Amino acid sequence: MSAEPAVPASAAAPQPAELLLAGVGTMGRPYLEAAARLGLRARAVESGATWDNRPTDLAERFHRVAGDREESWAGSVAAAVAERVPDGLIGFAEPQVVAAALAQERYGLRGPSLHAAVVSRNKALQRSLFGAHGVPQPAHRHVARIGDARAWMLERLPVVVKPLNLSGSEGVELVRTPEAVEEVVARRAGEGQLLVEEAVDGPEYSWEALVREGEVLFENLTAKETTPPPYFVELVHRCGHDPDPAAAARIRELTSGVLRAIGMRTGLVHLEFRMSTTGPVLMEVAVRTPGDYLPDAIGLTYGFDLYEAVVRLSLGLPLPDLPRRPVSYAATVFPTAPPGTITGITGTERVTAHPAVVRVRLRRRPGDTVRPLTSSGQRMGHVLIAAGSPVERDDAVRFVRETLRVEVIPAGPVPSGRPELFDGKGA
Repeated sequence: MSAEPAVPASAAAPQPAELLLAGVGTMGRPYLEAAARLGLRARAVESGATWDNRPTDLAERFHRVAGDREESWAGSVAAAVAERVPDGLIGFAEPQVVAAALAQERYGLRGPSLHAAVVSRNKALQRSLFGAHGVPQPAHRHVARIGDARAWMLERLPVVVKPLNLSGSEGVELVRTPEAVEEVVARRAGEGQLLVEEAVDGPEYSWEALVREGEVLFENLTAKETTPPPYFVELVHRCGHDPDPAAAARIRELTSGVLRAIGMRTGLVHLEFRMSTTGPVLMEVAVRTPGDYLPDAIGLTYGFDLYEAVVRLSLGLPLPDLPRRPVSYAATVFPTAPPGTITGITGTERVTAHPAVVRVRLRRRPGDTVRPLTSSGQRMGHVLIAAGSPVERDDAVRFVRETLRVEVIPAGPVPSGRPELFDGKGA
């Protein structure tokens, strides 16, 4: 008998599809875990700041970024894609959005669109674009220097001052009085371009959606609780918020208008707005993974893995039927403390043992210094909650705030010399 002919290399079993993740850090790891579950090959582009903690068990190769600027990410992502074009590419956080979109556009990969990515990274671009498309938004001025908006601010108090491309409430502040205008003009004189907006009164929400070729496949509404003015740092996110039918229709009109304006194609959208007396007013939009572990809370609320769904979208893989109603009610709670030195933290064991608490993750320990709470980066960590009803969720949020206790010696002089007790309700 003659030997069977050898199988040519071209007829060998096909290689599994490959995902390239631009940016991992801590919150991006679930994307690589989802890729592993789906049997995908995975590579990642990672920054030098988090290089030592990269999850080498979840990716066959990591490409290191030389620098921390968006241009550095663009070069490293371009090099990784040129080496081998992946089947899917995800830009994780703000610095990676445009870098990923450039490569997606260049190689025909699925993504939000280069137009959407560029607009999402600049709040002044958003204001100009949305004004042309009739999207409800605050009256605003884009200025080269804060002093150029002095007269405009004095005529429209209160106003909000914000940088063009930062996130996590960094650099955002409310200005309420003429005296505060003079102070902020002097303090921020050297910052360069800024956006100044009329303040919008009303509760704050975010809208998260999975979009495929412009079609919304899944959406969630998150109710936010923030610190008081002037900085509005987020303290609680409650997912699965159910507005009344009239408000839901107005929100749908807003979100669909934003998606059309930015030219959204495929991926994850995170949009923030305030519900004013006249309806929803857009604050900003992002086409990347929302922070504050919102994907974890959304997944618990609706009973599916949001990270895996984004991976599937990026590779054109089939999606399971996505739920439209909550199966649970999740929240993320962010304990905070006043400025000073932490001398003790109590109640963590009781909080961890609560049946509605999924995870307790604190980034501060006794001896650490707490800075003033002006952005999300100053928060102590988070507690993830999932409960059977909105009422049970609120009870759990209350329990966390009452039980997790932080002792702080304030930064300023304390007459008694005793630590100040803080109950986690916000600074």
